[in-house]
Amino acid sequence: MAIHYRCRHCGISVGKIEDQNLDSQKLGFHQLDHIERTEMIQYDESGDMHVNTICEDCHEALDRNPQFHENQTFIQ
Repeated sequence: MAIHYRCRHCGISVGKIEDQNLDSQKLGFHQLDHIERTEMIQYDESGDMHVNTICEDCHEALDRNPQFHENQTFIQ
């Protein structure tokens, strides 16, 4: 099983973890409520986990432009 991290705003691949011994406790996913977990984590047919996160560039853009938080996406 691999865990793929992708920016939810621009879609860039942020990273990938390939480790069979990871669980949600080690990754901190246990701290998410059901709604957050549903929005952030998806599984594909091969069992890989896909996690929506935010890349550094989009994080900086949100810091500089707080009004962007009102939009689902702000990348044109």
